[in-house]
Amino acid sequence: MNESQAAKSAKPDYRTPIGRARGLGSAKSGTGHFWWQRVTAIVLALLVPWLVGTLVSFVGADLGTVQATLAVPLNAILLAAFVLALFWHAKLGMQVVIEDYVHARALEVTLQLVVTFACVFGALASLYAIARIALLA
Repeated sequence: MNESQAAKSAKPDYRTPIGRARGLGSAKSGTGHFWWQRVTAIVLALLVPWLVGTLVSFVGADLGTVQATLAVPLNAILLAAFVLALFWHAKLGMQVVIEDYVHARALEVTLQLVVTFACVFGALASLYAIARIALLA
């Protein structure tokens, strides 16, 4: 027995017997999902104070002031980044909830599609609104 075979046999195999027979293991996608969830959370944590400050500054402001503020390129870009991170984070979070708690395969697939389409639609509608305000103000 060479060293690599000895190292392999030394690792415990925690799969079930049926999983071992089928050769099932990690799908190798969980780590990427985990990291993107954290990255979007960090982006949101950094942008929420800016958004709250901007919204508080609108108290008592008229529509023209709000449009002029959102038409500033930096504000429009930050708002677009917030929207993208928000919908991506929501999609990832809902995906995990559906995978964990919905056990009927057809319902799970249907819900995943609904969540994906809703998040894409919400993000596109939000980006369109931001672009209209920023470019037409």
